[in-house]
Amino acid sequence: MIVEAKNLVAGYGQRVLIRNLSFSIPSPAFVAIVGHNGAGKTTFFRAFQGKISYQGQLLVQNHDLRHLPDAPAKGLVAYLPQKNVINFPIKVHDLVVMGLFRKKRFFENYSAEDYMLAAHTLEQLQLLHLIDHDFTTLSGGEQQLVWLAQLMLQDASINLLDEPTQQLDVYYKNQVFALLQDWVTQQQKTVLCITHDLYNLIPLQGYLLNLSKPEPILEKISRETVLENQAFLESGRQPVV
Repeated sequence: MIVEAKNLVAGYGQRVLIRNLSFSIPSPAFVAIVGHNGAGKTTFFRAFQGKISYQGQLLVQNHDLRHLPDAPAKGLVAYLPQKNVINFPIKVHDLVVMGLFRKKRFFENYSAEDYMLAAHTLEQLQLLHLIDHDFTTLSGGEQQLVWLAQLMLQDASINLLDEPTQQLDVYYKNQVFALLQDWVTQQQKTVLCITHDLYNLIPLQGYLLNLSKPEPILEKISRETVLENQAFLESGRQPVV
């Protein structure tokens, strides 16, 4: 199994947001994690990163994450939060190339080849025209895509993305989801993506995990499952907290 949760229970003090969550991802896949606000989506990511305590087990490639404290350092897991903030001038290519930092020795400089990789990644995201721009002058949507380029350059096996299309227009939403799909099928990456953009999932292959449901399970993405889960969320049925 690539990723497995066994009877996961997590929350904050007396506020339990995830109860007895169990699922298995047998091979590299795209998994859309959906649910109402407060359903435990970001809490699940925080547990996955070891940032909060939890009961039960989270396993990566059949190894308990508690026994893999250096998983991020080894490039096994990478994370893209909802929003990163930078308050100083930095060129786009300098920010993206930092995705290679785990592959560098202490104080080792980035090479011309590294910058070529960064440029290639930006080209995949149709951002090559921004390569020499100051990151802080970009729009919110452009900044989010640059962060995605940096994440891709990290080349981690498992990637956690928290609402990566939140600030993007319709065109770029479709582009990002298509890119993530290719990332799975062509590079055998596993992508766990928190999203509220359910309709954009319809063309994709992968799974839905609706944490607002009483007993969340992995559901294969199809037009029918997307519409059913959208209707469920629109019905206002909230998780019990």
